[in-house]
Amino acid sequence: MYLWTSPNSLIGIILGFLGLLTGGNFKVHSGVAEFSGGLIRPLFDRLGSGVMAMTLGHCVLGIDENALHITRKHERVHVRQYERWGPLFIPAYFLCSAILWIQKKDCYRLNPFEVEAFRVSDPNESPN
Repeated sequence: MYLWTSPNSLIGIILGFLGLLTGGNFKVHSGVAEFSGGLIRPLFDRLGSGVMAMTLGHCVLGIDENALHITRKHERVHVRQYERWGPLFIPAYFLCSAILWIQKKDCYRLNPFEVEAFRVSDPNESPN
């Protein structure tokens, strides 16, 4: 499982390490490397839309410790998705978003990967 997700986890480790070099934090929680703070916050600020956390394989990057706590359930769904899709996750995710964008639909909230994550992390909230 870790080998299958390793190409994506490596991206997360590199970004997380850059966060550590700039004052960020690191811990392992339920088998997942969690990085927060440092360079990660300004990087996410550039992405816009209030991004608090992002999963890359078995790594989760968060703007701070609180964001990791708040998004943990959601991000663990993405970890399981990476375990299923492996190195194909990122291309599949972006392909789904591109199709939705072409259809002039919400390419984040209606992305099937996000729909699943929101359904698990907040079953009362509809993606529509």
